[in-house]
Amino acid sequence: MGGSVDELLKSIWHAFTALDADHRGKVSKSQLKVLSYNLCTVMKIPHDPVALEEHFKDDDKGPLSNQGYMPYLNKFILDKVREDFDILEFNKICWTLCFHKSICPKRLRISEDDAFKVWCIFNFLSEDKYPLVIVTEEIEYFLQKLMEAMGSGWSEEKCAEYRLQMNSRTCLTAWELIELVGTGYFSTVSRPTLSLAINEVFQELILDVLKQGYMMKKGHKRKNWTERWFILRPNSMSYYVGEDLVEKKGDIILDQNCCVESLPDKDGKKCLFIIKCTDISFEISASDKKKKQEWIQAIQKCIQLRRLGLSSPHRESRLRRRELRQRQQVEEEDLVERMRELQAANDNKERQLEAMKKMEEAAAKATLEELRRKKTQLDLQDRYRLDLEKEKMVRQQMEEQVAQKSSELEQYLLRVRELENMYHQLKEALEDERQAKQDEEAMRKLQARLLEEEAAKRAELEQMHLQQQRVLSQTEAERQEMVAEQLAKERALQAAQLQLERLEQERRGALEQYKEVSRKLERATNKTRTWKDKVAKHEGLVRLIQPGHKAPQRITNWGPASFTDAELEMRKKSWQESKNQGAEAQ
Repeated sequence: MGGSVDELLKSIWHAFTALDADHRGKVSKSQLKVLSYNLCTVMKIPHDPVALEEHFKDDDKGPLSNQGYMPYLNKFILDKVREDFDILEFNKICWTLCFHKSICPKRLRISEDDAFKVWCIFNFLSEDKYPLVIVTEEIEYFLQKLMEAMGSGWSEEKCAEYRLQMNSRTCLTAWELIELVGTGYFSTVSRPTLSLAINEVFQELILDVLKQGYMMKKGHKRKNWTERWFILRPNSMSYYVGEDLVEKKGDIILDQNCCVESLPDKDGKKCLFIIKCTDISFEISASDKKKKQEWIQAIQKCIQLRRLGLSSPHRESRLRRRELRQRQQVEEEDLVERMRELQAANDNKERQLEAMKKMEEAAAKATLEELRRKKTQLDLQDRYRLDLEKEKMVRQQMEEQVAQKSSELEQYLLRVRELENMYHQLKEALEDERQAKQDEEAMRKLQARLLEEEAAKRAELEQMHLQQQRVLSQTEAERQEMVAEQLAKERALQAAQLQLERLEQERRGALEQYKEVSRKLERATNKTRTWKDKVAKHEGLVRLIQPGHKAPQRITNWGPASFTDAELEMRKKSWQESKNQGAEAQ
């Protein structure tokens, strides 16, 4: 059982929004990886983590936007969707991510499973716009279906009262719809009755269950009559051993070539009808005439929809409601546009009347102004002549200033190019300094490792020396037995001393490399200091403060800078004395 891409996107949108903790429209790549893997698993699509890494390679360090995740969904997941995956399991994954982050279950009179079903119904009835909302007409449609399933009538008074409580709002989110149903505002029935009603509406709208119930079916081989639980969907009619749907016995595929007809009573069976398919027919007995007529009408409606190439009735009903709302919206927009045009025409006429009044007044004023103009015309001609002479002088001054500014601009551009060249050289010097520092750090780590190995070998040498002293202090009888072991340990001691000498040579080599790296670092630092001084001198900036000379760190047999010189000498003397005492004892 699968779902349309629009319905799948709605569930994924809920999950993505729940992962967006700070409401910035962004989710980290690690969370998107987990979400994508789970979606691919439940939709039976092979997950390709390399494709996700490649898709988001330009935004590897920061959070990823939903604009970036949507093309990935369309290309690598939604375009590969098949019809054989479980849509309920898919919705469960998205529901688990968003439920506890969006609503408190303790405030509801319904279970979490019922809340999940209301959430699925919301996704089915909501508009195909984001963020997702459900409009008033769809809310009332759902509530009416719920009331009918509970066996109670629709209350227009409560609906009007609820509209007043919503003030000017015309839509709800998924969590507001769950609270509306879960708080029992529109129903006073018990929790089991409400749960059964939600399940019935859920089966019809989401699982496409148009009708279900027990009926008797005639067998094809033994011609015996057996009670079966029938479930009618838009494309098929399935029958099971019981209403628990554990053991499915078969399907009746409904296509445009099928037909359903009533049969007279026979073989002691009443309320008979037959479903004729292309290569097989099914005889069924309903419990009463009303049920028989209801089943025949429902099956005929399914066959008629198949012939017209339409989907299930409630989906067609949803499309018709949306088309009606769109037409009403277009009509309202047209009405508003016509009102706006009428208002504009009225305003235009008023402006024309005011313009005509102003023209009459202007004509009277123009006569007086003409007399004044003739009197002042000679004065204006003299004034214009003086203004032209002044303007000519100002134009000459402006041309001289423009020529001077052009010369200054060329000098400034030349200076900018010189500064850019110096900045480029400074950048190269800084890069050399950074590389030298990295080399110095690598040599420091190598030297530390060699010193640790040398210390470990020295400790092992001291331990073997102590063991040798304890062996010499044993009784004379045991001494004969330990002679062979003593010789072996002496050989091991000699091997350890040779290895210690080798480590000492490696340490000296590492120290030489460290000094060479330090010299490179000092040269890079001097080069950087030279370029920084040139830049600071050229731009008139404050002189850069350079770090002082960093002397090489003292290296001892017990680690870098572990002891002072005095402590180091005392350690050497103590170790030499213990070594001499061991040699005398041998």
